[in-house]
Amino acid sequence: MDRNSIIGFLLIGALLVGYIFYNNKTQVAAQKEKHRKDSIAALNKPKEDKTPVVDSTGHVVTADSATLAANYGVLANAVAGTEQVQVLENDVVRIELTNKGGQPKLVRVKAFKGEGAKNNKQFLSSDGKPLDLQAGSYNRISLALPVNGKQVNTADLYFAGSQIQTNADGSQVVTYRLETGNPAQYLEYIYTLAKDSYVVNFNIHAVGMHNLIAGNTLPLQWNSRFTKQEHDMTSERMNNQMHYRLEEKGHDYFTLQNKSQEKLEKVQWLSFKQQFFNVTFMPKKGTFASADITTNVPQSPNIVGEQMTTLQLPYDRSANYSFPIDIYYGPNHYKTLKSFGNDFESIIPLGTGIFAFVKYVNKWIIIPVFNLLSGSISNYGLIIILLTIFIRLLIAPFTYQSYVSQAKMKVLKPELDALRAKHGDDQQAFGMEQMKLFRSAGVSPLGGCLPALLQLPILVAMYSFFPSSIELRQESFLWATDLSTYDSILNFGFEIPFYGNHVSLFTLLMTVTSLILAFYNRGMTDQSNPVMKYMPYVFPIMLLGIFNKLAAALTFYYFLSNVISIVLQFVLQNFVINHAKIHAQIEENKKKPKTQSKFAEKMAELQKRQQEMQKQQQSRKK
Repeated sequence: MDRNSIIGFLLIGALLVGYIFYNNKTQVAAQKEKHRKDSIAALNKPKEDKTPVVDSTGHVVTADSATLAANYGVLANAVAGTEQVQVLENDVVRIELTNKGGQPKLVRVKAFKGEGAKNNKQFLSSDGKPLDLQAGSYNRISLALPVNGKQVNTADLYFAGSQIQTNADGSQVVTYRLETGNPAQYLEYIYTLAKDSYVVNFNIHAVGMHNLIAGNTLPLQWNSRFTKQEHDMTSERMNNQMHYRLEEKGHDYFTLQNKSQEKLEKVQWLSFKQQFFNVTFMPKKGTFASADITTNVPQSPNIVGEQMTTLQLPYDRSANYSFPIDIYYGPNHYKTLKSFGNDFESIIPLGTGIFAFVKYVNKWIIIPVFNLLSGSISNYGLIIILLTIFIRLLIAPFTYQSYVSQAKMKVLKPELDALRAKHGDDQQAFGMEQMKLFRSAGVSPLGGCLPALLQLPILVAMYSFFPSSIELRQESFLWATDLSTYDSILNFGFEIPFYGNHVSLFTLLMTVTSLILAFYNRGMTDQSNPVMKYMPYVFPIMLLGIFNKLAAALTFYYFLSNVISIVLQFVLQNFVINHAKIHAQIEENKKKPKTQSKFAEKMAELQKRQQEMQKQQQSRKK
């Protein structure tokens, strides 16, 4: 490996390390006014169950009618009741609805319906239990209705629930009605779950409520908490984010922080995202007028994060008001999310920051090939092997040019060593003579550097793709029980600084093969320069601690790619590239008359001036 190849790979390494640290660093949300945060948090905080006790006849025995009327007005009769649960369910999701608030009580994501060999994969949490995306009293959907100068949350009231209706297309519908005592004035929540869909349509239907509700917006409270579903809590919290798309500014997101807050205007959709799943609110018409979001990351080993949001719904004050919202409870699967349009698939991190451009490599090359392979192959380890081979074939022309450049530098190495010995510590003079030698031999000094840099988008694309691919979740291969997280063959029970609390075998194999590759190329490097001599060995060790906690699919890919590089280099250098022919071509190039470009002439003139100035300075010192 020549000096320029080493420089190229070092640049790749430096950029890759920078990207990794950038990607791992959580984004700090902007802090807003404290009084607004406190007020919204108080508004959204789930209330304690203070439902009055009723006797056998249904009469309230803990509060008198006058108190109820003062606090709840026309909704007083809905304060007490008996909780009843109804279930909307298809092959992929189960939604348990309660008449207490007319809202989901539990959301269980059951299966992944894909087009591949595993087209009905069951979803489970890391401990083997059902994957409940939403469960517990913290999660709630509630309108804040103004009654007698107070806000009454519908989550605290009892609705009258209809029987579940199954339509001819397989969809299921249930309606919850909040009575006011006036048949011409009521509030309805209508839930519709289509067959094999992760989306439940939530239609807010208000009849005759315009006399009760003031203003042009209707506040909808949405509280949600994610509990631990994956093996690695650190990775889950890194991917615990709020994504959104604004009407004027497009898609953006922020990572959850402790007690952070954000205010958004004209929101086309809002998504609470986990590592592999999300809950998203998408209005069927128009936008949410605004969204006040308060997030928190509790000091809990089981809670990944939680958010409390007030969505302001546009309210036209009509006597028959309707605002339908599609709520997505499902996986972060690229093709599924893309089918909704409106940049919904952007919640999957296929390339961010300074490497945002690699998302196009993933969208246009990696994902289509991965889907093609998974359509007929059920073993994802084999799929990764075939995908790696495909990628290596894709970059084969650049790889070949890099090896040819190495061969040319190997042929020129004796002459370069002679020049280095001749000029000693005079690096400027050596550089000028080196450039002359390259020009006369017809060798580009960037021949080994540029091919390596052109491989960078592929390397970073794979770094983004594998940890984000839900298809790899809980898929085993060899000793790795889950390709979406690290493959631990030994747990220490304590943390080693800059390394972790476990040993990832794929990461060790990746590091060992990187060192073998560096050792194999030691003859191609400048052994007189300590940096060039030792950096190829130091760099893989530096990456060991970083990759030790990354997805096994990613480290397996890098290990396999290293093995292919070692085999390719051995075959090409020994059986394909003709060093004698290259040497003859270089000697022939030296005999040809050379014409310099204007840029080369200016560089040569600049080097000559610098050399003259250096000689003048040395003579003055004498």
